[in-house]
Amino acid sequence: MHLTRFTDYGLRTLIYLAVKSPEERVTISEITKTYDLSRDHVVKVVHRLGQLGYIDTVRGKGGGFSLARMPGEINIGKVIEDLEPSLDLVDCENPQCRLTPSCRLKGVLQEASGAFMGVLSAYTLADLVKRKQRTRELLGVDPE
Repeated sequence: MHLTRFTDYGLRTLIYLAVKSPEERVTISEITKTYDLSRDHVVKVVHRLGQLGYIDTVRGKGGGFSLARMPGEINIGKVIEDLEPSLDLVDCENPQCRLTPSCRLKGVLQEASGAFMGVLSAYTLADLVKRKQRTRELLGVDPE
């Protein structure tokens, strides 16, 4: 399974926010500079994370965004489900595969995908930043 860049950037953004002070707002520029990402992509990701309720956004001077929930309340499997356009590993319909009536591949891949998502659903954002100080150092975030 391969996650889209959109989901990757979404997870990176949430990790960054999880190691910041909860009351501190982050800017798009801060994320793009930290991870060396495209501003246009990050704008779209942040917008979507806001729509989904993972982050709170404030526009204008002094604006920015921060986590809308505590890291322990943000399930990684759910984030991926929300950000990925599809979790299907194969598309048997386009073009129509002639093996579809007897093939078990799609079912096996769905089972594998379910196991994959089951593992991810066992973790929260807090689990990803357990080594908070080391993560802060690697991201260049000032110590608390």
